[in-house]
Amino acid sequence: MKLIDHMPRYERIWLAIGVISIAVFLVILAALAIGLGHTPATHANTIAPDQVAVPPPFDQPRLERTGPNEYQAYMVAQMFSFFPGEMRIPKGATVTFKITSPDVVHGLFIPGTNVNMMAIPGLVTEFTYTFKKSGDYPLICHEYCGVAHQLMMGRLIVE
Repeated sequence: MKLIDHMPRYERIWLAIGVISIAVFLVILAALAIGLGHTPATHANTIAPDQVAVPPPFDQPRLERTGPNEYQAYMVAQMFSFFPGEMRIPKGATVTFKITSPDVVHGLFIPGTNVNMMAIPGLVTEFTYTFKKSGDYPLICHEYCGVAHQLMMGRLIVE
C-alpha cells in the first residue's frame, strides 16, 4: 500500500496545497528569469583587490562631473576611511557611486537616503541616487571592518 493512503483526508489536502504552491512558485520564477530576463547579477564589474590602487579610476578616488548636474563618485573603502573623504555637489545632482575595497568588506550608508551599498574586495558596486535636499550627509561604514570601525566616516555636502 502507498504511504499516502494511510494519511487522513485533511493531511492529503494540505499536502496537495503545498505541492501546488511550490509548483506555481517555480513556474513564476521560471517565467521571470526567462521571459523578462531577470537573472542573478553577474560579476562582470570586477577588480583584483591587490590592484585597486593601480588602474584608473580607482588609482585616484574622486568625484567627477559627467554631465549637467550628473556626477560619478569613484570611491575606495579601506581600513578605516573612505577615499575621497569629503565630496561637494549641488542640490538636485545625480551621483553614481562606484565603490570597491582592497582589504575587507565595508559598507556605505548615507542616512536620509536609500544609498546602502557593500564594498566587497574584488567587486565594484554601483548605485545611483539624486540628492534633492541640501545638507551635510555623513558617509557611514555599516559593516564591521575592524577595531577602528566606528571611526570610519566621510562627508557628502549638498549645496
